[in-house]
Amino acid sequence: MKVLLNHANPFMLAHGGIQIQIERTRAALEAIGLQVEFTRWWDDQQAADVIHYCGRMPAEHIRLAHQKGIKVVMAELLTAQGSRSPARLRLQRVISRTIESIAPRQFVGAFNWESYRLADAVMVNTSWEGQIANRLFGAAPGKIHVVPNGVEEVFLHSQPATRGPWLVCSATITERKRILELAEASVRAQTPLRVLGKPYSESDSYAQQFKQLADAQPQFIRYEGQIGGRSQLAQIYREARGFVLLSSMETRSLAAEEAAACECPLLLSDLPWARSVFGQNARYCPVTSAASTARVLRQFYDQCPSLKPPPKPATWQEVALQLKAIYEQVLSTSR
Repeated sequence: MKVLLNHANPFMLAHGGIQIQIERTRAALEAIGLQVEFTRWWDDQQAADVIHYCGRMPAEHIRLAHQKGIKVVMAELLTAQGSRSPARLRLQRVISRTIESIAPRQFVGAFNWESYRLADAVMVNTSWEGQIANRLFGAAPGKIHVVPNGVEEVFLHSQPATRGPWLVCSATITERKRILELAEASVRAQTPLRVLGKPYSESDSYAQQFKQLADAQPQFIRYEGQIGGRSQLAQIYREARGFVLLSSMETRSLAAEEAAACECPLLLSDLPWARSVFGQNARYCPVTSAASTARVLRQFYDQCPSLKPPPKPATWQEVALQLKAIYEQVLSTSR
């Protein structure tokens, strides 16, 4: 079986969890014996049994793949949709259905909503996103597969360590991750916070505001940039008092699962993805003002030593075996 991995955004322009997810997926699939390549758009001789598209594959491309006998597995991160309320999702569904019924086909086609109906399989990170793929985009329930992120062995097999006074947040320094707001809440609550990660651009005004705050409050905010070694990151999680991620939108945080593998207590934004993944094994904070966040943060900080660790997440090998089963299923199904 030969699988082509494809993704629309170059890693050099936008780093983040999706890059890690794609790279680890390829390595895990190769480790269980599959032939995996990245799609070479310039190579008209490249062949494949399955295209695994990380994103929303254009509907016309799916049709072209089917004409060549290639099955398509689509895996879009429904970050924005998965963070909306049920009422907003219902409104979005009404609007999209209305547009499909009255707008010109060329205009509607630009949204590629039909891709969810054309793909041979649709993979989502959580059961909540599975409902969205079905209700909002019309993906058939039988085509939807919930596939978690995998976590590397370096996190799963990390050794316990004495936990210190610092909370930790590992994320890209950008508005969606609400790093500045978390730092402001940490100063208010006087809860020491280590921040790991980097902005998309050093000139970004949001990132500069955060750095100014970190420089002004070193007793509460320790900004360390991006950690290069995975073993070093695992050690930081093992020594942290707790892990905090208060994004306004999220799909399924790989960083949170890596911290969970290191038995780190979790405080996450109260969003559907988080509750569907961690349930009662994490603490939750509404996406609200810095003052309200500070109260929740302080409570979490005080509770951390007595909180039970989250359950271990899946390994990348387990994810690869689940993906292989999906590929085999679509290959055995005629259109």
